[in-house]
Amino acid sequence: MNKIIGAVKQFARSEEAVTAIEYALLAALIAVAIIGGATLLGSDISGKFSSIGGVL
Repeated sequence: MNKIIGAVKQFARSEEAVTAIEYALLAALIAVAIIGGATLLGSDISGKFSSIGGVL
């Protein structure tokens, strides 16, 4: 168990771990932006399609 904890601590201190964490945070930020944009645009587009469907 101590070997696992030591390996995790060593990985956390390495440059590769910092880079991996930065990429993970960047990916999460992009995902939140996409989900937020889709949520805002989705309701607007849904309303437009409903009005077009009513006309047809």
